[in-house]
Amino acid sequence: MISLSPQAEFIVEEYRERKPQMEALAQRVNTMLKTKLKEQGVELNAIECRVKTEQSLIGKLERKGYKYSRLDDITDLVGIRVVTFYTDDVDKVAAIAKNLFDIDWNNSVDKRKQHEMTSFGYNSLHYICHLKEGSMAFELQMRTALQHVWSAIEHDIGYKGIVKLPGEYRRQFSRLAGMLELADDEFSRLRISMTNYRRQIQALVKSGKLSEVPLSTDSFRSFLEHKPFQRLNQRIAAVNQAEIYPASLLAYLPVLLLLKFETLADVQQLIDEHSDDAYQLALVQLAVTDLDILSETVGLQNLCYVYVLKSGLGVLGLKAIFDTLNGEQESNAVLADMLYKQAEELPFMLKLKKN
Repeated sequence: MISLSPQAEFIVEEYRERKPQMEALAQRVNTMLKTKLKEQGVELNAIECRVKTEQSLIGKLERKGYKYSRLDDITDLVGIRVVTFYTDDVDKVAAIAKNLFDIDWNNSVDKRKQHEMTSFGYNSLHYICHLKEGSMAFELQMRTALQHVWSAIEHDIGYKGIVKLPGEYRRQFSRLAGMLELADDEFSRLRISMTNYRRQIQALVKSGKLSEVPLSTDSFRSFLEHKPFQRLNQRIAAVNQAEIYPASLLAYLPVLLLLKFETLADVQQLIDEHSDDAYQLALVQLAVTDLDILSETVGLQNLCYVYVLKSGLGVLGLKAIFDTLNGEQESNAVLADMLYKQAEELPFMLKLKKN
């Protein structure tokens, strides 16, 4: 039977009366944070809000009731937890929180500075906050996804509740905590390195030094920002006065890699050397249709077809393109054969046959 002091009973009764206000506060803070973090481009693993349950409050009062004379003395009744992917994003969330809320610095704590090897999951940043226009206190916890998972695992297996754990288990926990902390730091370093790499790629593309840029998802995306296929697309669309419908050209990256292209210079050479023949091939295809809407991929796809045909790879080469784009299926062979027949009387194909 739970026995509380009269003061603790008064606090529980006040909790019951004010619980709707606390739930409203939790939702408001949650919305404020989500909105501002999205505006600032901070990607989150999760954001959670909760109001401490009555049973949890009673347990707290049983253990530490002597510390509290009124409900407002308890600062973690409303809790918000922000879980980021990277350690440096925890500091970004903290900076945003400083602008949004009034922080009670005397009761806030950066547990990352109270470092112990086995406390990895608890190395989060805790702020006790109030709305700027005034409100009851709420606790804002900020941690990484790996810290969050580690904390949940510790809680699940009851590690934090074990007063005296045999040395072998403590060492095992320490090793695992160290590994996760290292992974947390390395993910942040990797993100910084990747960001710098992308900036270098963008600078090289912008300066036209395409031979120095390996063909990859990032480099091809930067290349596409300069609309390299636009001129060919417009030439093809003009045949039927068609409209160009936006589409992602990234789907053709595996095709370019299949064709053994290694740098962006190879892709630019494809455009420079084969655009006229790609245009002629597109004319043959459009001649049997009345399409007035064309995909933005039309220029690149015909460049790939022409490259394969000029390389002497024939129907099998065309089928390989369709297999790469659509997955292997029987209809790809039919499409490849049809396309080959459309192309075989074009000047570049006739020239190829003569040679």
